Amino acid sequence: MSNNHLAVWNRCLSVIRDNVPAISFKTWFEPILPLKIDNQVLTIQVPSPFFYEYLEEQYIDLLRKTLRKEVGQEAKLEYVVVMGNNQSNSQPYTVKYPTNNNTKIQNKPLSLPLNNEGKPSIKNPFIIPGIQKLQVDPQLKPDNTFENFVEGECNRLARSAGYAVSQNPGGTAFNPLMIYGNSGLGKTHLAHAIGIEVKERYPDKVVLYVNANKFQTQFTEAVRNNNRNDFLHFYQMIDVLILDDVQEFAGKEKTQETFFHIFNHLHQSGKQLILTSDKPPIELKGMEQRLLSRFKWGLTADLQIPDFETRMEILKRKIYKDGIEISDEVLEYIASHINNNVRELEGALVSLLAQSTLNKKQITLELASEMINKLVKSSKRELSIDYISKVVCDYFNLPVDHLQTKTRKREIVQARQLAMYFSKSMTKSSLASIGSQIGKKDHATVLHACKTVSNLMETDKGFRSFVDEIEKKLKM
Repeated sequence: MSNNHLAVWNRCLSVIRDNVPAISFKTWFEPILPLKIDNQVLTIQVPSPFFYEYLEEQYIDLLRKTLRKEVGQEAKLEYVVVMGNNQSNSQPYTVKYPTNNNTKIQNKPLSLPLNNEGKPSIKNPFIIPGIQKLQVDPQLKPDNTFENFVEGECNRLARSAGYAVSQNPGGTAFNPLMIYGNSGLGKTHLAHAIGIEVKERYPDKVVLYVNANKFQTQFTEAVRNNNRNDFLHFYQMIDVLILDDVQEFAGKEKTQETFFHIFNHLHQSGKQLILTSDKPPIELKGMEQRLLSRFKWGLTADLQIPDFETRMEILKRKIYKDGIEISDEVLEYIASHINNNVRELEGALVSLLAQSTLNKKQITLELASEMINKLVKSSKRELSIDYISKVVCDYFNLPVDHLQTKTRKREIVQARQLAMYFSKSMTKSSLASIGSQIGKKDHATVLHACKTVSNLMETDKGFRSFVDEIEKKLKM
């Protein structure tokens, strides 16, 4: 069987012709021009951006399935889009776009038991009360696929484990799979990618992504409305549960207890759990030991800061996906100056594209340098509660572990209150999380500490100078 681009496309057309109305085939498929096939990537030319968007919206599943049938499971599609040109003397130009490869990731409706009135007896915490709807939205972002996740030394273990889980959810030793790392390194993207891959391989499995804060809010609402059992039963029916930012459960005992029961039920039923956190289980404070021990049952994998080569690949993948051309010199400049995390890296690229488009400037090394200098100056370093505690204790010449004691000595209480105050204003951590990490206190104690510090700053000039000096050290 011939594998040149014309033969492949003609074989695809013969399948497509049998699956679409004649008028649609004539309108949308006859004008397509096959250009080349290389490494299972078929490049086709389409006459306009609208044409490209319509194919992607209406016919991408048919195109993808047909191409895989004719070429192989790794087959991909790439478009060359003819862009219009208003100047009559010049030739129209073309732009390359890859296919978006989005998977249809909606869950099938769950079969819920009915009550005496014929209504579902278990409430879905993801829908507005009063609207009967059994469809469970998986809450996955279609762009966060494995294909869009750039692999490097920094994330190889986590990605490989995540992919293994997606091929056999609940059937590997990686249950739960716990992915941890600092903010912006791709934990959420990888978690979504696992869910999307599961939906592609096992469309009947019910997948659900939920952030720990959302879970906590739903639980509080369920308790208020006496629906705790419904809440429990709903989550126990999920096949693949992805819980993001599990560290937010710190200090929330009732939520932890409920999640403990959900975890046990799902694990014993052979269902898959995927958790993300900013720290490994051993460093999570304010969490029940029985829950932490279960987090260690499967595999714990970390995401680290990407190296230069990985950062370059992330930028190249991003501009390719957006159909934009930027010189390697500019990309190398961005990759060498933004090295903390992936989110900042992609944000810098978006800012550069916005500057270029809005000001109608060409993307040059000078423009990149100008923009990066502004970004680096304005971006705040995310401080940790541990670091804040250390700076405060160093200022008062106190050992940092004194903050964890129950002593009521004035200088230690004051240092503890200042550490809580700065943690609230300089981190994104919840009050419960701050309290659990500084002296194992509750959120009310943290709130009281912040009010006490604010009041003393207004009434005591000496205390105000302490606060100002510590703040300067933290901002250095």
